[in-house]
Amino acid sequence: MTLDKLPIGQQARIETVGGEGALRRRLLDMGLTPGTCVTIRKVAPMGDPIELHLRGYELTLRLEDAQKITLCGGDAQ
Repeated sequence: MTLDKLPIGQQARIETVGGEGALRRRLLDMGLTPGTCVTIRKVAPMGDPIELHLRGYELTLRLEDAQKITLCGGDAQ
């Protein structure tokens, strides 16, 4: 499953971060690294962007970028 498909309020662990070059580096720099637990907090009224909670802070991410992040599964602790 990819990050854009995670339901609101559910937690999952990042398995891989896709993308190439500057995009992948930017995602990693924002803290979206393999092994990190993320939770979807909110979705904008038109569905894009989404707000995530990870590492003790909130992060807003476009769905296009969220599609490049693969998750291990739901309810990760």
